[in-house]
Amino acid sequence: MASDFWLIAGLGNPGSRYEGTRHNMGFMCADVLAERWSVSFADHKGLAMLGRGVMNLDSRQVKFFLAKPLTFMNDSGNALASISAYYHIDTNHIVVIHDDMDLEFGRIKVKAGGSAGGHNGIRSIDRSLGSNAYSRVRLGVGHAQRGQDAHRKTVDWVLGGFSGAQRSELPDFLADGADAAETIVFKGVPQAQEQFNGR
Repeated sequence: MASDFWLIAGLGNPGSRYEGTRHNMGFMCADVLAERWSVSFADHKGLAMLGRGVMNLDSRQVKFFLAKPLTFMNDSGNALASISAYYHIDTNHIVVIHDDMDLEFGRIKVKAGGSAGGHNGIRSIDRSLGSNAYSRVRLGVGHAQRGQDAHRKTVDWVLGGFSGAQRSELPDFLADGADAAETIVFKGVPQAQEQFNGR
């Protein structure tokens, strides 16, 4: 039987060398949610840091798990599949927060389903869950300059840090991403899209 828990997963790469990089936007956003709802993380089978919490909004309570996969970005699906199977969480109760190069820095797009759009973490989750029917909060990080050796530039870009101006905007941006995840949980994807996609 499906649990009434939600699973919110922020994607990133574990380890200090990846802290603060564009590819770790999901981790950073998960940390905002953890602070907001007093969630502490513990190890889940070596696959993820996992915490449990309760959100309150308009006298409604929602129980949720918050995950930061430890499997590195390209194998994020292993962690999510393990958690959702272990706790009987339905795909439509999963929200994934991740960086997106197709959006300018500061833009947020909420969606459910659809293609992975070249994001290896999302591709891994689609494969491991056998479904893309979960919700996503896409956080824009902008794109590297295109041209020669595009792949190398892309890798360097997502594993690079933010400019000074972006760093000063980052706390507000991450708070908006956390708000978007909460809106999906409490009000559904269409409402969250209306609220965040047009910004």
